[in-house]
Amino acid sequence: MRTDDSDVTPGEPAISRRPFVAGGVVGFLIGLLVMGLLWAGAASGSGATADARAACGALDRAGPLPDEFIAPASLAPGVIQHLTAARDLSSAAAEQNPVYQALADRLGGVSRMAISLNFADPGGRRDLTLARQLCARL
Repeated sequence: MRTDDSDVTPGEPAISRRPFVAGGVVGFLIGLLVMGLLWAGAASGSGATADARAACGALDRAGPLPDEFIAPASLAPGVIQHLTAARDLSSAAAEQNPVYQALADRLGGVSRMAISLNFADPGGRRDLTLARQLCARL
């Protein structure tokens, strides 16, 4: 089969370029779709998400919290620092993306409870439970 119309003998069909062009266009569109999906996937790991996950990591590293008023000396080293770091990271995440505002609010309550050393505070305990539930969804 020949592609040049001038060299075609009578009765010999010329090859059409339309399927090749259509295939190229379809391939180009599929490539654009794949690139768009990859770009969207990369955007889902944004700075706000990373900050929220880091806040949850800091909450986890604080370890189990006592459920009563305690003296500062009886608290494990770094607990207050981990809780305030979790509060700060969640606040940074909420500033970038309002989706994380609930986490920032809950960790703010946990931080206030920890700073007062009154781990029996019902509001703080509720905030701790809700913060852990929010972290489990991240």
